[in-house]
Amino acid sequence: MPDPTASSLSIPVTGLSCASCVGRAERALQALDEVETVTVNLATETAWVQLRPGAALGPVLEALAGAGYPSRTDILTLRIAQMSCASCLGRVERALAAVPGVVSASVNLATETARVTFVPGAATPETIAAAATGAGYPATALAARGERNEPADPAAPTWARAALAAALTLPVFVLEMGSHMVPAFHHLIHASIGMTGSWTVQAVLTTLVLAGPGRAFFGLGLRALARGGPDMNSLVALGTGAAYLYSLVALLAPGLLPEGARAVYFEPAALIVTLILVGRALEARAKGRAGAAIRALVGLQAPTARVRRGDEVAEIAADDLAPGDVILVRPGDRLPADGTVLSGQGFVDESMLTGEPVPVAKSPGDTVTGGTVNGAAALEVQASRVGADTTLAQIVRLVEEAQGGKLPIQALVDRVTLWFVPAVLVLAALTILTWLVFGPEPALSHALVAGVAVLIIACPCAMGLATPVSIMVGTGRAAQMGVLFRKGDALQRLDGIDVIAFDKTGTLTEGRPRVTARATARGFSEDDVLRLAAAVEAWSEHPIAVAMQAAAPADVPEARGFVATPGHGAEAEVRGRTVIVGAQRMMDAQGIDTGPLAAQAAEMEGAGQTLVFVAIDGQIGGVFGLADPAKASAASAIAALKARGITVAMITGDSAAAAEGVARALGIDTVRAGVLPAGKQTAIEALRAGDRRVAFVGDGINDAPALAAADVGLAIGTGTDVAIEAADVVLMSGDLAGVVNAVEVSRRTMRNIRQNLLWAFGYNTALIPVAAGVLYPVAGILLSPVLAAGAMALSSVSVLTNALRLRLLRPVLRETSKDARAPDALPAAAPAE
Repeated sequence: MPDPTASSLSIPVTGLSCASCVGRAERALQALDEVETVTVNLATETAWVQLRPGAALGPVLEALAGAGYPSRTDILTLRIAQMSCASCLGRVERALAAVPGVVSASVNLATETARVTFVPGAATPETIAAAATGAGYPATALAARGERNEPADPAAPTWARAALAAALTLPVFVLEMGSHMVPAFHHLIHASIGMTGSWTVQAVLTTLVLAGPGRAFFGLGLRALARGGPDMNSLVALGTGAAYLYSLVALLAPGLLPEGARAVYFEPAALIVTLILVGRALEARAKGRAGAAIRALVGLQAPTARVRRGDEVAEIAADDLAPGDVILVRPGDRLPADGTVLSGQGFVDESMLTGEPVPVAKSPGDTVTGGTVNGAAALEVQASRVGADTTLAQIVRLVEEAQGGKLPIQALVDRVTLWFVPAVLVLAALTILTWLVFGPEPALSHALVAGVAVLIIACPCAMGLATPVSIMVGTGRAAQMGVLFRKGDALQRLDGIDVIAFDKTGTLTEGRPRVTARATARGFSEDDVLRLAAAVEAWSEHPIAVAMQAAAPADVPEARGFVATPGHGAEAEVRGRTVIVGAQRMMDAQGIDTGPLAAQAAEMEGAGQTLVFVAIDGQIGGVFGLADPAKASAASAIAALKARGITVAMITGDSAAAAEGVARALGIDTVRAGVLPAGKQTAIEALRAGDRRVAFVGDGINDAPALAAADVGLAIGTGTDVAIEAADVVLMSGDLAGVVNAVEVSRRTMRNIRQNLLWAFGYNTALIPVAAGVLYPVAGILLSPVLAAGAMALSSVSVLTNALRLRLLRPVLRETSKDARAPDALPAAAPAE
């Protein structure tokens, strides 16, 4: 009999094709302790799972993935309202994670959003949003990507509340502080309305402040307190409420208080609310600036497009574009979609994509990207990717995901802030009790002042904002520089990198090798050998294959029975002859003697060229030396990395002699030569010797395993989609200056985060004891609650202001123009790459 308290979930499963799949999926789930019963349905491709009470969903999804039938998951982004501090963040995350069907939930205080991964069918956006709302933080699903519906000035409502509070507080401040500071004013008050009249005016105005602009503190704070989850609003409500109620008693029923304790604190209560509102307005303004980069990216989307429909041209919304539409782009227009140029020649400003200010020439057949700006020529473009599939939309998505991510360093912060507010409440109670028992007269007044100061000065908000705001600004600025952090935690991991290993072809070099030397064996014609080799290579897209085809004469015959051996070469039948093309290792494996061309091969290799041998019917026919020009930025980028204390390595399939020549030319420290594609992961593990952390930079399909195996994978944006998907960081252009800039952004952002955390924790650690009165016995100093409110507001604003300094980041290396020439030609990659 199933446990009635167990949770039942319907999980969509992919990869089911037959009854055997169903059986394997069921057995994988039945082996879990978390699962009570399970039924997998092939027709609906779902698994009905009943979990034991308290069991997590994660192991179930891992078991399905391990069996080869991963569950489908969706991502929901919620706008979360009424979060005021880091304690709120933890409560929202726990509420979301408790929803059956939710795999993970990450809440960002800076962006006031939650990113939830869930299993469709097991959970719905409505139930997830309702969980956050039920916890006291109203949640709504965000609109389509880029449709944020944010106010022009998110700080405007808070500024309005702060202005009203200030207008009401000013007379209270003048009446109270004027009497203390100006004796003549004190006598004037006594002679006119009297002290009781002054207190009455202060009571009325303070009531208006607390009931008007400050009402949200009490509404939100007391409800959070009632739920057992006090937050920053609770601290403000308790502190100002205690001062206000105490003052009302002193005004209306003074006999209830000792004679020496009959004083009012209307002015601190009103001024605290005003100062905190001003602080929050400054926070909102700073948060708006922190998100400027993502808004700028969204703003690059062209709202309309001119489309050719038959013989007519119509202007339609960019959202209505479909793949295949022919778009007419006028001079100076922003391209509304990704596509291919059909007609027209001109230049396009791609700085939004690559950070490179030099416009790029475009002609028929070239690809263009949505959001880039056309130059002085009219272009006709056929749309290939539109709407949410465009490169710009994907960039926005990647930046949003990185900004919403959490760094490992934040885990400690979250654990501390979860208990911070309850701890402050206990400290405030102990402070009041200590003053009442041990304090001098008037003990009650001193206890009130110290207790309120402790409640007000504590600032969990600064701790909650210390990390996410820096991530938001840092990743946004990086995107403007052409560096996309696909995962937020890559920021922290890249900061600690000891070694950066580069793939060679297409990464350190242009990836366009050319044949620069050639030699043929006795009895073979150079043209014939090249034709036969080109016939085999016609089946391959490897850069070396392209180079061999380019070097061959016309009339290349057709090859049959093509077989490729990754990392070695290829063979096929051409005109009845068996032709083998590849590296020395391919010849060795086939038992072909390259001795007749050993001297010529050694000479080419000594010049740093990559060798490609051609064998015909079991006999060596020729050897060709290929060179690949280095990227213009390669040497300067490597020098900049070494100047930052990073060891630079190269992993290549080239022979050791050719690889060492490249290393010397570019200033590379360590070389791993003769590495087959499958061996790149092993090479990375070898570079990890001595607990070193390794990053890998690559661009090809065969680089994907290495990118995933490295501590941080950086993919060249001009490379393959497979490589980009496996990477943690994407460099939108092929320029290696992006590697240096990525490292610099990471280091500067992490330094900024550490500064913020040091300030936030140091502030609370140092000033909470001062607020409690620790200096009173030795210096007679008791901190005013008003000063405590000012310090608290300043703490959050200081963290935000420090994070905003990251907007001033400039590229360490400027990207090299596409027209720049490399200083030397380097050896092309061996077929291993």
